[in-house]
Amino acid sequence: MKEKIRIASGQGFWGDLLTAPIDQVTKGPIDYMMMDYLAEVTMSIMQKQKRKDPKLGYAKDLVELMEKILPTCVEKNIKVITNGGGVNPIACSEAILEVARKRGIKNLKIGVVLGDDILDNIDELRKQGIELKNMESGDPASTVRDRLQSANVYFGAFPVVEALNGGAQIVITGRTTDTGLTLAPMIYEFGWSNSDWDKLAAGTVAGHIMECGGQASGGNFSADWQSVPDLAHIGFPIAEAYPNGEIIITKHENTGGMVTVQTVKEQLLYEIGDPTQYITPDCVADFTTIQLQQAGKDRVKMSGVKGKPATEFYKVSMSYLDGYTAVGTLTYSWPQALEKAKKADEILRTRIQDLKLEFEEIRTEYLGYNSCHGPLAKEIQDPNEVVLRIGVRGQNYKAVERFGKELAPLILTGPPAVTGFAGGRPKPSEVISYWPALIPKKAVTPQVKIMEA
Repeated sequence: MKEKIRIASGQGFWGDLLTAPIDQVTKGPIDYMMMDYLAEVTMSIMQKQKRKDPKLGYAKDLVELMEKILPTCVEKNIKVITNGGGVNPIACSEAILEVARKRGIKNLKIGVVLGDDILDNIDELRKQGIELKNMESGDPASTVRDRLQSANVYFGAFPVVEALNGGAQIVITGRTTDTGLTLAPMIYEFGWSNSDWDKLAAGTVAGHIMECGGQASGGNFSADWQSVPDLAHIGFPIAEAYPNGEIIITKHENTGGMVTVQTVKEQLLYEIGDPTQYITPDCVADFTTIQLQQAGKDRVKMSGVKGKPATEFYKVSMSYLDGYTAVGTLTYSWPQALEKAKKADEILRTRIQDLKLEFEEIRTEYLGYNSCHGPLAKEIQDPNEVVLRIGVRGQNYKAVERFGKELAPLILTGPPAVTGFAGGRPKPSEVISYWPALIPKKAVTPQVKIMEA
């Protein structure tokens, strides 16, 4: 058993800082690098890509990245764990193996975690009495069956551990939990059992800190953002893990950003509900038991985390087509910029009513005034400029399309001093809505496949 391992965060989402994972493998010692690419809406995007081309459906950026860092990872024996496989982890792995062959790298093993994609099994599950009811409304998934775009089970850390036990240097998964990507190396290296609830909870909390990349090391920092050094070269966080469940959150030396109790606390508050019940497939972590201590420059010690037994369910992330939307903007200049923008909105809404166009929602925002705070925004006096942004959402494609033809006429038939209309008429785009559900763990089984160059 190793005395400690260092697990680096390389990506917080698909589209994150491209240089971060390169810095993590080159600017200091690490044993593992986790990279989180997925969000709820991402899965539906990837399903669309896969339907157009069976070889797609994963984060293509990942393959380009591996071409750059794979030789370094092999040389330093750095293991990479990522959910960038999306809805097609096999194709993603094959693309990375091809990169390895081009680079002359032999005997590379990639562990692939499969089984999370249940889109084609919805009807069979329903026959078994598994309705996949919406966790908010209670409606069964059958109400949106014909509009479903994706359906993926959130697996946890243990399938990744199985892949590591199979000798994988790279593990590619589909919809694995963000926290599981960090927890898995700890289970593998330290031999934690599936009932070591406190240790599993500690690793889970570490994964929660790591999952958003630079947000734990000074990015998006609200307490005193001006004090964060060199954000242009921010160092992403690293979890220095020990067998007893203690974790040090740190980063590479000579990189920007900072790791403090406050930066870590802010990340801990990200996307949590009941802090005593942070539920994952691996355990239930109690965030109120977390103890944080500044243990040196850019080093925060985390200890004392308590965990509870895992539930009998996996969460399922589903998405479905929910109509269409179109959004357009116009910019009004001083004087009376806000008054002009409000008048333009009034005119446009009157014309929509005259045309008898019906929408589920019409939303107007005035950028520079209330686009962030809405009705809480404070009135401003005669701003230099205001951007009118107006959008509609509805089930009728033709109505949404017609709305897009009403914005440009405001240029010559509305208030004066207008600019900023570019790119043509607003076009309808699909609205993808989220459908969260639960599924009994016994109803779905993760599968692990080892592929080799």
